[in-house]
Amino acid sequence: QTDPFARQIMMSQGTFLELLDLAARERGQRCEIELFPEGAFGPEQPDPRPVARIRLVPDATVARDALFAQIPRRHTNRSAYDLARPVPAAAWAALADAVRPNPLHFGWVGPDTADGPALLARHRAIADEAWRIELTTPRTIMESYRVLRVGAAEVAQHRDGLTVLDAKVEWLARLGLFDRAQPPAPDSYATTSQIDDFRAKLASTPGFFWMVSEGNDRATQVNAGRAYARVQLAATALGLAVHPLQQALQEYPEQAGPHAAVRALLGASEGRRTVQMWARIGQAPEVGPAPRRALADFIQAG
Repeated sequence: QTDPFARQIMMSQGTFLELLDLAARERGQRCEIELFPEGAFGPEQPDPRPVARIRLVPDATVARDALFAQIPRRHTNRSAYDLARPVPAAAWAALADAVRPNPLHFGWVGPDTADGPALLARHRAIADEAWRIELTTPRTIMESYRVLRVGAAEVAQHRDGLTVLDAKVEWLARLGLFDRAQPPAPDSYATTSQIDDFRAKLASTPGFFWMVSEGNDRATQVNAGRAYARVQLAATALGLAVHPLQQALQEYPEQAGPHAAVRALLGASEGRRTVQMWARIGQAPEVGPAPRRALADFIQAG
């Protein structure tokens, strides 16, 4: 529902491929990646054809990448950030450099950039409205509710999906007052508390960055994911927290307003340009890894 053209799914394939490439280099392997060896998917949805064919070749000359060391520390950080500690200029330059060799435009805004305070307010307003729309659109919130894990016991049982560890929400669920079988009312605590919480986190955010591509074909989407993985690893090395803001970038009809607004704000309202990634960034306490299922759950013998 929230990714009707599977653009974000393709980006996730790119993040996987980038981490695989970094790990292969660390082991003295050259990672030869052929994207869409049986042809690319159409513009609507993926089909059974593979995204990539990967061949690992021993190569003593392959160069290691310093970003590999950050992989165990790379976590999406949805916490409140430290508004008093903006991203340093040198850090922005390092993040822009990390995008290479992927051909995307990397942009950013902070309190020290031109018109920074006004632009930050605009970023926050668009992200806030996009989040409200996702939470109050029944078919999109239900897509999240189907994989929502409330409380430590559910998280340990499933080890996937979306996690809520708020004690009040957990008790509401135990008492049967938080029904995940139907969408909550827009004025319910389940909805308004999330809107208020996210608004506070946006207000704490000292910087935003984005990546814009000139096209939007499937290979571009995959490579945008590779670029994002590198940016997040570089941010991790610099002690910076990152939280993607995909809601306004999603292409379902209810998001048309924020989608157009963020494209205009980021210089992608005309032509073939596509905003592939938009994220908040700043200083925040480190968070631990999200729960993951076992590797064996995903590997299929050929």
